[in-house]
Amino acid sequence: MILIVVDSLMYQSIDRGLEQNQLPTLKSLIQHGQYYKDVVSSFPTMSVTIDTSLLTGTYPDKHGLPGLIWYSADENRVINYGTGPMEVMKQGINEIAADTLMNLNGKHIHHAVQTIFEDDQVAGKLTTGSINGIIYRGPTAHWLRVPEWVKAPTSLPDRIKVGGPDFLSFGVFSNPLEGKVKLPVDLTNRVGFTNEYALQTTEYLIRHQLLPDFLYVYLPDLDQKLHHHGPEDMEGLLKLDKQLEGLITAFGSTDKALEQAVIMLLGDSGMSVILPKDKNPIVDLTKLLDEYRIQKPGAEITGDTEIVLAVNETMAYVYKLHTDQSLAGIAGHLVGDNRIDLIAWKEGDWIHVRQGDSERLFSYRAGGQWKDSYGAHWTWKGDATVMGLEVDRTEKELMYGQYPDGLQRLWGALNSHKGEFIVVTTKAGYELTGGSSPEHTGGGGHGALHSNVSLVPLIVAGTNDKPDKLRIVDMKSYILDLLQK
Repeated sequence: MILIVVDSLMYQSIDRGLEQNQLPTLKSLIQHGQYYKDVVSSFPTMSVTIDTSLLTGTYPDKHGLPGLIWYSADENRVINYGTGPMEVMKQGINEIAADTLMNLNGKHIHHAVQTIFEDDQVAGKLTTGSINGIIYRGPTAHWLRVPEWVKAPTSLPDRIKVGGPDFLSFGVFSNPLEGKVKLPVDLTNRVGFTNEYALQTTEYLIRHQLLPDFLYVYLPDLDQKLHHHGPEDMEGLLKLDKQLEGLITAFGSTDKALEQAVIMLLGDSGMSVILPKDKNPIVDLTKLLDEYRIQKPGAEITGDTEIVLAVNETMAYVYKLHTDQSLAGIAGHLVGDNRIDLIAWKEGDWIHVRQGDSERLFSYRAGGQWKDSYGAHWTWKGDATVMGLEVDRTEKELMYGQYPDGLQRLWGALNSHKGEFIVVTTKAGYELTGGSSPEHTGGGGHGALHSNVSLVPLIVAGTNDKPDKLRIVDMKSYILDLLQK
């Protein structure tokens, strides 16, 4: 099986390309298989969290990866896996490099959960591989090699021992094909974290009949394109289709490919348009919360720090530290800005949710008589329309609308790590900043809970077996079932 995750792949773009007859490779895979347009992503809709949910089959309350950037109460510091050049410069490349290369897989993902590579049904029974996957934790020992030109501005060692799948290819840091095929791993090629590197590696394995039983391939290029040009841009998708043609050609044809492997192509999040600068799309949390002492990016967090911000594009965590103000009180400063979508916080067992442009409140907790579309049970009070819920009072059922699986996904984020904090999301068209966060005005962004960024496509070819539920968090069990067959 080959699982190809395409960062920010959107079904709307696929449909447009199919209508215009511009995507022959994707069209062929769809004709030979299944095509779904409404797989629900994880939350926040950021790759590091989504991919951990995909590979562990759990939401962040179980796997412990809250976002691309978050605050660790245990370490009293902001953990950032690389949100943008300004924040990297201010926080320090040494810390970010260590978190990305050493701590993300080694420490931050809870060890109570198993990735596909570690799963009891797979480890020691099937061969596995990962090519440029951000999340790769597994039972086989590997050494990441840190080139001198990468190591120079950091205190990283020459080599870093990690656990991964049997075959681990991770850009310039782990290249098992070195000396066998020339791969683009220099700085101009993002040290190997490109579609070209990943697909050339995959094609080599195919041609030399070295494919493991399960291979995870991560393709990042489309996300970069859409951030700059917006989700309507088709150039990146057309290029992807051409690149995937090379993978199929390595097998000989689509028919031959599907005789040898199940091929799954999956998006991880959608992308919403960020309005141009003259439409005032950037919501500056430092201005809305200016009466508090907010940690400046890269600055030390002290006993005087009242608020810490961790901005994940169109979603943010707002952490309450050394202030007597309640979370509800802090949330009150965010209400009234009509660019903000949802403001949520935890109080005991309850989660409270307000809309950014109204006084309406919805509260809920786990357990109870009300059942949602995925079989989870809840107790709730207040205005259910805040979460876009349709309520069947006779059957005691809750049906999702604009926030797919919204109760469970928001619960997962608010129970993902220690601390007192608020979750803030923006409406489509807007983006958050904490002062130095990357901005994508006139381009695209994700992170939020609404359906624009939460529904992703899935193409499955080579099997007639269908997934039971269309959520990223359910893909692991689907993949394990296919592997057993």
